[in-house]
Amino acid sequence: MRNILITGGAGYIGSHTAKAVAAAGWNPITFDNLSMGHRWAVKWGPLVEADLADIAAIRSAIKGNDIDAVIHFAASSFVGESMKNPLKYFRNNTANTINLLEAMSEAGVPYIVFSSTCAVYGTPQSLPLVESHPRNPVNPYGESKLFIEKTMQWLGELKGLNWAALRYFNAAGADPDGEIGEDHDPETHLIPLVIDAVRGRRPPIRIFGTDYDTADGTAIRDYIHVTDLARAHVFTLQKLMKNGGSIACNLGTGSGHSVRDVIASVARVAGRDVPFEESARREGDPERLVADPTVAFDLLQWKPEIGDLDSIVETAWKWHQAQKK
Repeated sequence: MRNILITGGAGYIGSHTAKAVAAAGWNPITFDNLSMGHRWAVKWGPLVEADLADIAAIRSAIKGNDIDAVIHFAASSFVGESMKNPLKYFRNNTANTINLLEAMSEAGVPYIVFSSTCAVYGTPQSLPLVESHPRNPVNPYGESKLFIEKTMQWLGELKGLNWAALRYFNAAGADPDGEIGEDHDPETHLIPLVIDAVRGRRPPIRIFGTDYDTADGTAIRDYIHVTDLARAHVFTLQKLMKNGGSIACNLGTGSGHSVRDVIASVARVAGRDVPFEESARREGDPERLVADPTVAFDLLQWKPEIGDLDSIVETAWKWHQAQKK
């Protein structure tokens, strides 16, 4: 059985991927400091509670668990925070990943699937976004991820590392079986924020910008179900193990939904009106971010299975409704 180290495996996407890894017949070993993840989300393998800043702990986890491959999620991921505290992002996302890559190289672990982001592209020059679009991040978060993409490219060329950079768009939804879901503090993702507003757990949702050049005036994003993201990581690792080399591709649906679309979807699923208020645009928010996922579809033979917005929202609604807190 293959042993797969999943850094950040106690987090939102990481825990869903651990489930997918186990379903593929592999053994997921979660490496997480639990600063953002949850002990309760580690259900499909052991937890190594440690930090990527501790290279000795990484070496011990790799050697002690006979690791065959790594799926790397652990990172700071708030764009706004990265603008206020860039050094945190270059430390957590860049320097700590260098520690991981160094420990992998020492142990001869040949495969890594890296959680990248559409933020590496910066301001879209054309849509939908394709992998050949210039990579010019406009915030330290995107820059910290791009640095690692470039580092892996060099390690592939010079040291034979087999790597993949998966550039996410907007992860959403929850495990359809209800075993795990999205639980961030602070929460920044739109769908859970709207759900919490409907449930009376937070003030009315704020719509930032109603004057964009879109059908309803609000910004458009590409929402991809977290289980489909998890499946893509398994497909990617299988591809690397079979063929080696390098992969860089977008993970999205190719369809965009506006903020008002999301609010309307939650209202339909919940059967309740959504309280909201309109505000000015936030600085730096792009009007549209939509993926061209053709490379992932063709190369990985992967496609989203939960593609329509209401189905995505319904899984999130059921998860949040089931939580007592």
